[in-house]
Amino acid sequence: MHLRIAARLFATAATPLACLIAMPASAQEEPTENVLDGDHLTVGVGVVYVPSYRGSDDYVVTPIPLVRGKFKGIDINPRVAGVALDFIPDDRESGFGFSLGPVATVSFNRSRRIRDDVVRAAGKLDPAIEVGASAGITKYRVLHEYDALTLSADVKWDVNGAHKGMVVTPAISYATPLSPALVAVIAVSARHVDDDFARYYYSVTPEQSAASGLPGYAAESGWDSANASMLVNYDLSGDVRDGGLSLFGIANYSRMLNDGKDTPFTAIRGDADQFIVGAGVAYTF
Repeated sequence: MHLRIAARLFATAATPLACLIAMPASAQEEPTENVLDGDHLTVGVGVVYVPSYRGSDDYVVTPIPLVRGKFKGIDINPRVAGVALDFIPDDRESGFGFSLGPVATVSFNRSRRIRDDVVRAAGKLDPAIEVGASAGITKYRVLHEYDALTLSADVKWDVNGAHKGMVVTPAISYATPLSPALVAVIAVSARHVDDDFARYYYSVTPEQSAASGLPGYAAESGWDSANASMLVNYDLSGDVRDGGLSLFGIANYSRMLNDGKDTPFTAIRGDADQFIVGAGVAYTF
């Protein structure tokens, strides 16, 4: 589901939060202790309004968890129903940072909560457990002292015998603090899928056609979606460096492409234009 897009924004939001370590607090006093200096953890929960499957025009409300932080120099970045680790500490004084580590997620696309009776008649799919690597490069101080531009990608393979394929998700994000309390992140991303993935989610087999009445369709590899997203995070104490409670909001637009758009599951029963909105609360300590 598109929930993974929202979760990626929390990972990119880590960059400006770290940049705020050195940011003057304007008229506010410096916090006695900066929780972002060392090991820390952010946990949170929100609700998002999302398509019931990729390409659906039916929407559902569902919870989204948030867990991110740092432990012994290893960054913990969130993914929906999963996590990505970064084993490379950043040297921000050099102006550049790098990330590299494992990523693992679970995808529930068309495995539950299918609102469309015709699509449901075609049969539910198995959840996919996707495991791989995440890597990226960040340029600090792009437009001012505390912003950051990140180019990253996740490459994952299904190890649960569902789609049995490979997914590549490149993304570029820009993150900036608007004040000691307010952080904004904008991002664009796309997704490339292989033949196994495309056949599993976008093809309509003879059996599925007979059960649902949808026409047969044979899908192939390619770019299946492009996305534009925004996240804002507001610290309720007025300074992200002292931890505590914060509020976040998410908005995302996604356009299904190629066989992701032309499959009957989207073209006949759904919509190529996909939207996500959501909000939640988090706590950092």
